[in-house]
Amino acid sequence: MVVGICVGETSLTEVTFISDKMPKVGEYVTMEYDGKKVLGMIENLIRGNDALNVDINDFKAIQKISSIGVEDNYIRGKVKILGDVNDNLKLPRTPVLPGTEIRLADGEILKEIFDVKNPVKLGTLVNQSDVEVNVEANPILSRHLAILAMTGAGKSNTVSVLIDQLLGYSIPIFVFDMHGEYVGAEFPNGDVNVIKPKINPKYMEFYEIKKLMNIPSNAVIQERHFREAFNHANEQLSKGTEETIDFLDLMYNYLHSKSGIDDEESKIDKTIVDVMNKINDAKLKYSKLFYQNAPNIISTIESGKVNVLDLSQVDEYVASVLVSHILRNSLQRSKDAAHTGNKEDLMKNSVFFILEEAHILAPKKRDSDSKRWIQRVAREGRKFGLGLCLVSQSPKTVDHDALSQMNNMIILRLVEPEDQRHVQSASESLSQDLVNQLPSLNVGEAIVLGLMSKVPTLVKIDEFKGRRHGDDMDIVSFFKNIKEKEAEEIARQEQETRDMGYDY
Repeated sequence: MVVGICVGETSLTEVTFISDKMPKVGEYVTMEYDGKKVLGMIENLIRGNDALNVDINDFKAIQKISSIGVEDNYIRGKVKILGDVNDNLKLPRTPVLPGTEIRLADGEILKEIFDVKNPVKLGTLVNQSDVEVNVEANPILSRHLAILAMTGAGKSNTVSVLIDQLLGYSIPIFVFDMHGEYVGAEFPNGDVNVIKPKINPKYMEFYEIKKLMNIPSNAVIQERHFREAFNHANEQLSKGTEETIDFLDLMYNYLHSKSGIDDEESKIDKTIVDVMNKINDAKLKYSKLFYQNAPNIISTIESGKVNVLDLSQVDEYVASVLVSHILRNSLQRSKDAAHTGNKEDLMKNSVFFILEEAHILAPKKRDSDSKRWIQRVAREGRKFGLGLCLVSQSPKTVDHDALSQMNNMIILRLVEPEDQRHVQSASESLSQDLVNQLPSLNVGEAIVLGLMSKVPTLVKIDEFKGRRHGDDMDIVSFFKNIKEKEAEEIARQEQETRDMGYDY
């Protein structure tokens, strides 16, 4: 089916066409010239009329032209060149000839494009529901992914569909669940392993725990005392003689014995007392974080399951501590495995991390430990089998360096111009014409682009068939039901009164 004819000057990346029929944005088309069959996607459409142009300012004249019936309507569109169908979608070296017919791409070509080795089914084409959209799993895991959308556009459903598809490959998935959406979820392809947000201090590095104790880097004497106490606690635990005593208590008791508090003849060391006070303050501040019997979180990750760290009951600072601790340990573990030269050991340590509320964990305008380790894993993770998926409804406040490392994107509806600009600046594949389509996407529709897909794609994301939390609350129905029940109860009581012989 011919949808238009190329006009004007063409380039290696785009062509303009005129049509007498209205095609749809996102449809794939083909153009045959110079022995090539080139695939493209309609990215822009304009409907106009030469007689009714914007230079006419006389309303009556416009009304008269309209009443006569105008046949000068035209449809102008723009096609983004995607590549030669017969040459593995390589970009052509010669531009399209003006006058070349543009035809809708047939279903067989599209099915071949979305036929990948390790498919992750996201949904179907928005304009052709009979064509499944499958993306390649490996680039998602090794080159990272961002899922971005305004609130209510279908972000959580998209994450759930992705998780369930990856579970089909028994890939270890780790979700930093900021709102407890996935704690009680049910996935057809795998189970949920809920992990408590607890850290055993004995698994923390010195600099990690020192920062939590609020010991400044320039407080050399405090740091020296703290390091002595830290090494003492580790030594006691390694002997296995103090397993019943909390790690921080071991440090505190050691410092207490050196402070001179119990020795009337000794002078109290105020510096040591300051460190002791900071340990006590930290124990109160992080009472929900530290747990002496907690296992190393990394060791609790299970393959073939979605491992959910429930962060719904902790504040943002504690969440940042947990994210940085887990990402650091995971990266170090993978690096250690890589240095052994055993590729199988390295593969066993592979994890795909999904970070909900990425704008909180990797904020654009402030520094945080979680942000630094997200950036680090984004840069180095692919070498060691660690993948990242950043999920956010506020892309403009996500750190640009982290976002630009996401070589794949699933972008649902975005209306805020600053969000659009921030996403476009982080992605080389997102053209201005595609950006212009973002506000008009319906719920569950997304633009998919990056290394996981051979071509940019407009997708209707599948509806997740399992069970999860996180949908909008039906507040009206809740209070409406309360009112109805109250009315029913009043009616029942009135009927009982009448049955007893009393009248109102």
